[in-house]
Amino acid sequence: MSDTALRRRQSARASFARAAALVILAFAVLWTAGPARADIRVTDVMGREVTLAKPAERVLLGFYFEDYIAITGPGAIDRLAAVSLHYWKGYRPRQYEAYLAALPKIADLVDVGDVDNGTMSVEKIVAARPDVAILSVGQIQYLGASAAQIEAAGIHIVAVDYNAQTVEKHVASTLVIGKVMGTEERAGRLARAYQAAVDDTLARVRAAGAAGKPKVYVELGQKGPREYGNSYGKGMWAGVIDLVGGANIAAGQVANWGPLNPEYVISARPDAIFVTASEWMGMPDAVVMGFGVDPALTRERLRPYLERAGWADLPAVRNGEVYAIYHGGTRSLYDYVYARFMAKVLYPQAFADVDPRAELAAYYKENLPISPDGEFMLRLEPGS
Repeated sequence: MSDTALRRRQSARASFARAAALVILAFAVLWTAGPARADIRVTDVMGREVTLAKPAERVLLGFYFEDYIAITGPGAIDRLAAVSLHYWKGYRPRQYEAYLAALPKIADLVDVGDVDNGTMSVEKIVAARPDVAILSVGQIQYLGASAAQIEAAGIHIVAVDYNAQTVEKHVASTLVIGKVMGTEERAGRLARAYQAAVDDTLARVRAAGAAGKPKVYVELGQKGPREYGNSYGKGMWAGVIDLVGGANIAAGQVANWGPLNPEYVISARPDAIFVTASEWMGMPDAVVMGFGVDPALTRERLRPYLERAGWADLPAVRNGEVYAIYHGGTRSLYDYVYARFMAKVLYPQAFADVDPRAELAAYYKENLPISPDGEFMLRLEPGS
């Protein structure tokens, strides 16, 4: 073999050895690093596309606190950096206290302000350094052009919407949160359970027959019996009445919400009356119920409504169909429980085997770190 041929063969062997070494090194790196993580691509309920490198580790949560906790599961609070506190502590103070007792880290969360009081602060949001801001559609609309400042700081904004009160938006919002948090299996289970509960409710209502829909009156129980509180012509409790096959006496009387004329309520002769109640302990005349509230106090605050002028002759009052229902019982992943309670009032035979209180307790036991300690739906029994 000539010297030239020998040098060529040696060079080829060296090149092969270097290539083999690179291949081995590449496999070693892949073995050490594990499989490459694909980007997480999320399309939120506003159709906005967001790409995350990994599940969120620091979250700003604007609303839907219990839904976020249920979807994220254990460690949900550890992954929160900031909240809009007014929408939790302000609206549901005793619910907030129950979570605070179970999860003390909640006290350390940054409060970024709220939309209602015009205090939601871009500066506070940026300073909290979240990876992702999970906000309601209304909160994003409030931020407007300021949302660009948040995104410019490297914070992804994701929109969710349980306020729309549609199965589609409930399911989509649940799946979005699950994808952002890396808990897609848990989110899928919750979304399927919600869909199934609503489907079952609708099937029972259809089976009961739509003819002669019972007439329903819902009133916000903050002001007490001396002044008529808001009713709902569209959205909120109006959406629940529509879902369960009731005839809403406020439909066409108020655009969204507002008080009805007392004479009109009497003339409409509702078959069932629901006064919404919550942990409004600072309102002396409000109907109160919920976490840690004695049901006797709920009945005490509700009973004077029956003494309003003209109410004694209403079918709902004569037949003992007057109820208190938790005002926070709409626009959440377990709002089907309250819909089923209302449906059972309207169509008792179709829902004879349904126990909404037990369903609420089961939802909490399976998905949340606290128990629903208190009454969240009750009937004012005649003479009670």
